[in-house]
This record gives sequence, C-alpha cells and structure tokens, in this order.
Amino acid sequence: MASGVLRDGLYMNVFCRFFLLPLGLFSSSLCGPALDSVFAWTLCPLNVLLIIVDDLRPSLGCYGDKAIRSPNIDQLASRSLLFQNAFAQQAVCAPSRVSFLTGRRPDTTRLYDFNSYWRIHAGNFSTIPQYFKENGYVTMSVGKVFHPGISSNYSDDSPYSWSFPPYHPSSEKYENTKTCRGPDGQLHANLLCPVDVADVPEGTLPDKQSTEQAIRLLEKMKTSASPFFLAVGYHKPHIPFRYPKEFQKLYPLENITLAPDPQVPAGLPPVAYNPWMDIRQREDVQALNLSVPYGPIPVDFQRKIRQSYFASVSYLDTQVGHLLSALDDLQLTNSTIIAFASDHGWALGEHGEWAKYSNFDVATRVPLMFYVPGRTAPLPEAGEELFPYIDPFDSVLELMEPGRRVMDLVELLSLSPTLAGLAGLHVPPRCPVPSFHVQLCREGQNLGKHFQLQDLGEDPHLRGNPLSWQQRFLVEE
Repeated sequence: MASGVLRDGLYMNVFCRFFLLPLGLFSSSLCGPALDSVFAWTLCPLNVLLIIVDDLRPSLGCYGDKAIRSPNIDQLASRSLLFQNAFAQQAVCAPSRVSFLTGRRPDTTRLYDFNSYWRIHAGNFSTIPQYFKENGYVTMSVGKVFHPGISSNYSDDSPYSWSFPPYHPSSEKYENTKTCRGPDGQLHANLLCPVDVADVPEGTLPDKQSTEQAIRLLEKMKTSASPFFLAVGYHKPHIPFRYPKEFQKLYPLENITLAPDPQVPAGLPPVAYNPWMDIRQREDVQALNLSVPYGPIPVDFQRKIRQSYFASVSYLDTQVGHLLSALDDLQLTNSTIIAFASDHGWALGEHGEWAKYSNFDVATRVPLMFYVPGRTAPLPEAGEELFPYIDPFDSVLELMEPGRRVMDLVELLSLSPTLAGLAGLHVPPRCPVPSFHVQLCREGQNLGKHFQLQDLGEDPHLRGNPLSWQQRFLVEE
C-alpha cells in the first residue's frame, strides 16, 4: 500500500503527540493561524472518529425537523460540513455497510442481503479501516460497525480491518428477548419497549455500553504514539425501540403527528413495496391482527411507533453527546476528524410503509456530516470545549444551525475516499470496470472539493503554501 503524504513515521507521531500538543502549538492563542495551518496539516496525522447509526433517517434538528430534540448531534453539525442530500446505496444494513466501508457498490460486492462475505464471493476488497491500519493507524471497532454474521465473516472483518478484536456490548443478546414490560405487567418481545434501565438484564443497554467502551479506548489512545481510527456503531433507533422510558416524556402522544402521505400509492408495483414483516413478528404488533401485506396500522398505534422512534433518536443523541464531550475532555478535538452517518433511513408511515427495504426517499436518505479541526470550525482555544454535553431535557435549547450545508446530491459510497483524503492519505484511485481483481480502488467521488475555503484569499497563510491542505487534498473527484 502507498503511504499517505502525512505518514512521517513513528518519530513524527511521537513528536506531535508528546511535544507539539502538550505545548499547545495547535492553539491559535500561542501560535497564530500560520502555525495552525502548517503544523496541524503538514506534520501531524489526524485521528478519525467514525460514528455510524442504525436506521437513522434525517429526523434531526440540524436537518430542519423542529420536533426532534437532538441538541448534541445538532452541536456537532454546527461545527461540521453537513450534506443535505446524502443517500445510501441500498436500504438494507449489510449491503449498505459493506458498500460504504469498502467504497464499492453492491453490484461489485455482490451483496444485496445478509448471506455472503465479499472477500469470498466477490473480491478481496480493502476496507477503509484496513487502509488506515496499513498506513500506521490503530483501528478499533465498537458496537455495530459491520453487520454481524456471514456478511462480515462472523468476525467484523477481523483481522483485516481492525488492530484489536471488535467490541460488542454484552447486553446486545437481550435486544430481541422478552424484556419489555407490557400493560399486563408481563414481559414481552415487543416493538415498543421503553424500559427502566435498572430493571433490564445487566442493568444497562447496548448503546450505553458502547459509549463507555469508546471512551475507555479514547483514554488509552490519548497517550499513544500512533494515530487512531475509531468506529463506533450505535444500535438505536433500530427496532425494537428499546430505550430508557424517560425519553417518552420528550414526545407527548398528543403532540405526535402522523405521516403526511400515509396511503400506499395507487398503482404501486408490488416489487416497490415491503410488507414490513420484521415488525409484524413483534408481540404487540401481532396483537393488532393486521392484514398482510398492506394492512393499515391503527392511528393510535402509529403515533406510538413514531413517538418511540423519536424517543430513541433523543436517547442516541445523549450517547453521542457523552462521547464527544469525552473527546473534548481528553483534548482530542483539535486532532480528530469526526464523521457522522447512518446506514440508511426508515419509513414512519410514509406510503403505508413501516420499514427500510424500499427505494423511497425516507428509506435511502441519510444524515452525513464531517467535522475537520481547523477547517469546518476554528481550532479550540486552550481550555475551550467545542462539544460540551447538552441535556435534551433542558426546557430551553439553543437553536444551532449547521456550520455549512452542501445541497448537492451525494452518495454514502463517498465516505471512504473522503475520509482518506481528509486524513492526508492518498485517495484510492477510481476503479476500472470490471474491478473484481483490484484490491484497493473506489467507486465513489471524493467530496474534497466541498471542503475548500469559500474565499481562499481570506487565509494568506494557506495561499501559496506548497503543502497547503487544498493542494494535498483536492485530488481527482
């Protein structure tokens, strides 16, 4: 593998982490903007924190949904470049994740379901964490990053992608068991599953465990001589909607609106519709005795589904908030790229759908944003917190606008080449056709052009610098 232009070896990493950073050379109050630009982007490799969420549509405040309380993700968006129209390659977990983690389309990975491993059935394609690992990064996986099972060889693609065995929360095994207290006082395997966390097995939930483990890894990497690539995969708002019950209070049922287009479109071809069989298997949905395939769900239960989805999003937001606050506390925000994305969306009654598995906008559109220190937001001053934790239960939340929006239509496939470029690695070349024999290439665009300063003339410390960030990153799209 070709090394990136920022790979100056172990000695440079040690110099950066134990000399430059402690001296505060990334702080504009000590160095001025010239050293911010030159030192941060020509000497020291940037870490990567990749946050992947399961089944999250852009139902977030930063995407204009004023009903949703997502203050911590909104705060991240306020310091990021946000892509308003980003779409997954397929609205199914395994194909989407394998696609954006390899940079190849499902037609190349030959994965449209959950039942094959690309290295065996398609080609020995590199992944983005593998590429970082081969360029000197410590790569770590927490929670659901690859889809578990055969599609990642029952190993989350270890040892290719990760420096250590991936971490999975011990409480994952209870997600689909009878842990939901129903109106009858009994435990059920329900779709709607607000819980008292103290009463569930192990007294915790998977996403809480993932956040705690991710913070432990960040604490260890704080003193490491190597840069890190940490991927954190959150389960919620994936079904079942199993979340701390107090989050229901943020969304009173009387305030929950229905989907604006709840009817199955007239003349819809059967192939374009999914009968949401996965939620029909839940005990509380079975009790509704719905007809298959179109069935409509009673209006009062529709509101409960939407309430629990939104509550799950706010619960997720608190976990993202705790993780980013820890990054601040460890003084890693000035040296860490943060990428935030979802594998696909989820229909909440639009077109009569209650699932992913379709090509409707609500199933394929995803949130996508990148925080790049010193580029999408100024480098933090000494002692400054960029991402202080915000409690979604605060009665008054400050409205935060995204740092900058990109309205162009983009693909989640672009995540891999864009992260490589942002970190200063060589962006993999475009794939030939066919490319089954090529280990490292990309089928998506590099989104580097969107990170250009809007007016380069406003930054004289970058203009004319032969190692300037634009010149090194803005390569072939």
